[in-house]
Amino acid sequence: MTNDTLHDTLQTPPAGKNRNVGLILLLVAAGMVGAAYAAVPLYYAFCAATGYGGTTRVATGNPKGVIAREMTVRFDANMDGSLPWRVTPAKPATAKVGEVQTIDFIARNLSDKTVTGQAAFNVTPELAGSYFNKIQCFCFTQQTLKPGETVEMPVTFFVDPDIDKDPDLRTIHDITLSYTFYASKNKGS
Repeated sequence: MTNDTLHDTLQTPPAGKNRNVGLILLLVAAGMVGAAYAAVPLYYAFCAATGYGGTTRVATGNPKGVIAREMTVRFDANMDGSLPWRVTPAKPATAKVGEVQTIDFIARNLSDKTVTGQAAFNVTPELAGSYFNKIQCFCFTQQTLKPGETVEMPVTFFVDPDIDKDPDLRTIHDITLSYTFYASKNKGS
């Protein structure tokens, strides 16, 4: 074997190796696209399970009872500029931890068209999200308001008594439930 033949053999990889590298790169790219599509639903599932980011829990009732500690829940409403509504949050509510409460947000459609909106929510402090339980909430579904219509939008909730066992939240006496309202893709009916 001459030096030229040896040099050509060492520099030219077999076609099978190129095919394998190409297939691996294609699988990596497909995996990355799949992970990107799965990231959002997995993030929401993680937040719902852990309360991360102030995400609340959904409950059917409070099986743990009521404790003596009091908690004040404050309410906040923010509007996306594309939604022509005015939303007035409820006044702060103070009750014993574990007590089920119902409050109302008041929404008014300021436009001359039927408009459908939705609310996204969070709780601060964020750690309290895993102890904030909603039994009923307008935020679970889209809301459609006719021109000039005003509606009461109820929220039924309780703070889980286990919050008292969390050393990071033992001194917390105020929680804020905040909603951001935005126009739905379904702009009206």
